[in-house]
Amino acid sequence: MSRKFFEVSYVLLAGLAAWVMTALPAVAHHVLGRPAYSLNEDSNTPPATQVETRVGDYFVNTMVFPAFPRPGEPGRINLYVSRIDGGKPFDGKVTFTVRDNSWMAWLGLADHEEKIGTQPLDDNVFRQGFLFQEAGDYQVRARFEAAGVPYSVTFPLRVGSPSALGPIAVVAGLVMLLLLGVSLIQRRRWMTGKLRSAYDK
Repeated sequence: MSRKFFEVSYVLLAGLAAWVMTALPAVAHHVLGRPAYSLNEDSNTPPATQVETRVGDYFVNTMVFPAFPRPGEPGRINLYVSRIDGGKPFDGKVTFTVRDNSWMAWLGLADHEEKIGTQPLDDNVFRQGFLFQEAGDYQVRARFEAAGVPYSVTFPLRVGSPSALGPIAVVAGLVMLLLLGVSLIQRRRWMTGKLRSAYDK
């Protein structure tokens, strides 16, 4: 191994470290919950996310407006909750929370959840406004309680353009960093062994 290889390894190591640092996730505390009346019902494009699911005795439909939420611009979550037997709307309150949904959260390194609002039923829909200051992948959770039984629904929310560095790219970068680290350690051991051999002679 030559000195040139050693220098190139250091450059690659520094470059990969900078690359991984740019992949740090958005933090959920940069979201601002807004009441339902903060948005004009007719001012938004079709929903970006639509989730339909069954939760216990209820059927839940969730929509996010606008189609492509951007940092610094208001958006809205519309939540419809109705009983499966008869279709009667749930007449209570729903609490909305948000957490980071990046690869850091999946690794357990970022698990901060923040409440963005509690909304009453308004014309058969629960409307929760939001305003994210940073782009990123988030997970929204809607919680409500009926007849003493807690229910919750979670769904993903993307704010801003998709990140160029997905989980696979980040893992690949970490593997490369690990390999380079091992290579540098082996290089150092080889050089130390060579110097000792020369000294012994």
